Amino acid sequence: MAKENGLVQVASKYSVEETLRRLEAAFASKGLQVFAVVDHSGEADKVGLEMRPSKVVIFGSPKAGTPLMVASPSLAIDLPLKALVAEDAGGKASVTYNSPEYLKERHGVPEELMKNLAGAGVVIAKAVE
Repeated sequence: MAKENGLVQVASKYSVEETLRRLEAAFASKGLQVFAVVDHSGEADKVGLEMRPSKVVIFGSPKAGTPLMVASPSLAIDLPLKALVAEDAGGKASVTYNSPEYLKERHGVPEELMKNLAGAGVVIAKAVE
């Protein structure tokens, strides 16, 4: 696991497609909603451009996210949460997401609400191990 510039990157043992499937199942099992999946590489292909497999899953929970946005309204720009599932030049997949600490600092999230952000990283790590 690597943290850089507010980002956390977790290596996956699986392909991009399998990683995405595992994330969606893990989110559902924790009561998190998947709002959308943006297929960057698929859209690139549609216009004749090549890109390594790259998808962003947008997920969250109104029950957890609403109190965060009430306390720190600017957090709405970063919610729902997003996870980038992408393949590197060596063919290995990883998941990248904003660290809770970065979001706390960026938006002044009260300490007592940090638990509403911190759980996503645990779910992601479990899904790709």
